[in-house]
Amino acid sequence: MAPIQESTRPDLHHSTFMAQDLESPYNNPAQMRRATLSDDTVVAAASRFSVKSLELPRPQQTPATDVRLNGGFTAWSQVVVSFLLVFNGFGYFSSFGLFQAHWTEALNAQPSDIAWVGSISLFLLFFLGTLSGPLMDRGHFHSIVFVGCAAQLLGVFSTSAVSQYWQLILAQGVVQGIGNGLLFTPCIALVSVYFTKNRAFALSLAACGAPIGGIVFPVITQQLSGRIGYPWTIRIMGFIILFNTILIFALGRPRKFKKDKRPLIEPAAFKEPVYLFFAIGVFFTLWGIYIAYFYTSTYGRNVIGISASDSLTLLIILNAVGVPGRVIPAFIADRCFGPFNTMLPFVVGAGVLLLAWMRVDYTAAFYAWVALYGICANAVQTLFPSTLSSLVTDLSKTGQRVGMVFSVGSLACLTGPPLAGVLIGVGGGSYKYLQIYGGLSVLVGFIFFAISRFYQIRGR
Repeated sequence: MAPIQESTRPDLHHSTFMAQDLESPYNNPAQMRRATLSDDTVVAAASRFSVKSLELPRPQQTPATDVRLNGGFTAWSQVVVSFLLVFNGFGYFSSFGLFQAHWTEALNAQPSDIAWVGSISLFLLFFLGTLSGPLMDRGHFHSIVFVGCAAQLLGVFSTSAVSQYWQLILAQGVVQGIGNGLLFTPCIALVSVYFTKNRAFALSLAACGAPIGGIVFPVITQQLSGRIGYPWTIRIMGFIILFNTILIFALGRPRKFKKDKRPLIEPAAFKEPVYLFFAIGVFFTLWGIYIAYFYTSTYGRNVIGISASDSLTLLIILNAVGVPGRVIPAFIADRCFGPFNTMLPFVVGAGVLLLAWMRVDYTAAFYAWVALYGICANAVQTLFPSTLSSLVTDLSKTGQRVGMVFSVGSLACLTGPPLAGVLIGVGGGSYKYLQIYGGLSVLVGFIFFAISRFYQIRGR
């Protein structure tokens, strides 16, 4: 009776059952004489046999959280969402050179005092990634966007009514910085988890929101401030940000991962040499690379002797060259060398150009310098987040890992521009100490990036 019992196991298919039945001992006359088939045995075998044992296995269902990667409407629409987030945040900040020049005169303040406003905003932009990154990993994207966009709008419209220095610190420094900080890391993670191929290029398209915003906002100031006044010019900027916010809510579709409770930071990540030295490299690079965004306009007016309108034109050029400076290097990174290898020469270029800034003393040379530096600086700003995201092997931790490095960089952003302003005072109005500090800082950052790259290759 063993053959009948074996054929009725649930893990066997009907075809197997029939094949084994053809080879049963009852097809062998010699064995049939030794086998007896009682009614009780047949009933017992039938009771163990069920319809489910005859069913073919069902194909494994694709999890509902799986989405089409590296293309399709959803993936590319997230690039648009990230572009708008960067436009509202970093694009507005990239125009700080015009705010630096305006508030220095309007409030009769020192350049280093106004630089603190921008540095606080930039510090919060990077530092709050420690909070917003893990929160996005846990599925709170829309809540973060709501709070962040609300803070951005409150900061912009409050800036339009500023009449004292402490109000400027609160409105454009703290409130605006909180809004930018809650949104910047999620916008990087939003694109990174949808693109496993051509990630640097996709991130570069999103990052173009910074230079394009850095063009749009100064042009608005240049065209409208003399006609409707500075307060209403800033309010126009606020309405543009509000319109973009509506589109962000309409199109934002973050990927959903399995939610698990994890700490906001992962200190063990800094035990990885690649990650550790990369974070240190980010600190020194950001410590020097942003000072040109703060002091380009004032240098042009105070040292070169150009007009206020032409100083805004320089700021527009610095941001305009950022579009090819972000897209082309990212395209090369994806197709040829990878984001890490592509980023390194641009870091060197930015450091050398900051040192070469000391020899720029007439208008044509300054325009050329601004264009070259804008290409290198924008390439670095695009490639270091895409390089960082490529170091994260677990996509569900992208927000956390990116946010931690951004927090390290935030300390450099907080202290770098004000320190540069102090160095102008130490030099009696000369920018030489500022330029030396900026160039050496970026080159030190390159050294740590190179060490990180060495450990990455060694690990392979």
